[in-house]
Amino acid sequence: MDIDKFPSALMQTIGFSQVLHTSAEPGSARVRFVARPEFAHSNGAVVQGGLVTAWLDCAMAFAVNAKDPTASLASLELKVSFLDRAAVTTFEAEARIVRWGRSVVFLEADLFALDGRLIARASSTGKLLRAAA
Repeated sequence: MDIDKFPSALMQTIGFSQVLHTSAEPGSARVRFVARPEFAHSNGAVVQGGLVTAWLDCAMAFAVNAKDPTASLASLELKVSFLDRAAVTTFEAEARIVRWGRSVVFLEADLFALDGRLIARASSTGKLLRAAA
């Protein structure tokens, strides 16, 4: 896994912590994020949904990278369901490839609190980008 492929400033901004696991087949990744107080609203109690969405989107990009390190991902569509509040703490996102096409990929990701509670679920359609040969 080439973590340098992911922009370090962006990863730091969204609270990326570490890659816990990746698998090339079928294409999956589990990554950790740490929410900081400045991510929260409601008197600092709830992480803003855009950051939760960024975590899920990022995890799906890691799943794509696990399957094909030469490919990049451009999200075409992204749906997120927020199932529980995300407090200012540590989370793990687990992403997987549902269907891999020549130029389009279908993905899913779940965000978990460390106690196992499901916080959010996402599905996405992405465009696979590859460098010109």
